[in-house]
Amino acid sequence: MIDIVDLMTLQPREEHPHGLSDWDFDSLFTTDKAVIFAYHGYPWLIHRLTYRRTNHRNLHVRGYKEEGTTTTPFDMTVRNKASRYHLVMDVVSRVPKLGYHAAYLKQLMRDKLTEHCHYITRHGEDMPEVRDWKWRG
Repeated sequence: MIDIVDLMTLQPREEHPHGLSDWDFDSLFTTDKAVIFAYHGYPWLIHRLTYRRTNHRNLHVRGYKEEGTTTTPFDMTVRNKASRYHLVMDVVSRVPKLGYHAAYLKQLMRDKLTEHCHYITRHGEDMPEVRDWKWRG
């Protein structure tokens, strides 16, 4: 996982003083593997900042699509297809070595999304496993 704090690092160094050289960008994001961005803003911004990079065709961005009304922060990620469950499905769809395990895991994630939908409709808040989650790093 790479945490990008300054979006301008996605641009080439020639375009912005904080930008990464092509070599540095390629060493971080690879030149031939799928890269999935979970971004809190509009996905098109990431695409515009990276459009001339080597692996641009393999960059996939999950972000804000203006779907749904304001509910909970997690429900907004679900409505915009940027939740943890959507990200897992994105990853397993792009890792061919997973084989049949991918289908099982994707179904598990779809089931979690269904469970979330039922729970938030019934209770008006996120499921406890989401609401009470804590980082234990």
